Amino acid sequence: MVRAAALILSLLSAPIGPETVDLGNSTTVDLSSFECRDINRSTIVQRVCYSTDQRALLVAVRGSYQHYCGVPAETYDALMNAPSMGVFLNRVLRIAGADGRYTCTTS
Repeated sequence: MVRAAALILSLLSAPIGPETVDLGNSTTVDLSSFECRDINRSTIVQRVCYSTDQRALLVAVRGSYQHYCGVPAETYDALMNAPSMGVFLNRVLRIAGADGRYTCTTS
């Protein structure tokens, strides 16, 4: 009981910082400007984060995040309303975006 109380106290007193996502290529994205939603209806997509201002989309797929840039709000809305988020992700963001239209560049 004492250990549980100590654990709860330490969790409550821990500093809360901005949530970040590691993209796996030594790049970290701060999610403070993103609206994130946990996804329960897909076996492929676990979480979707979108920044309207940056037109940036982060999609958690099987434990790792994929980063897309220059994504219009209409495309984000279509992903969120798609009957199959996995099919939409593959057809629209990966295959149709293979020409580089959603590629993120660093300056």
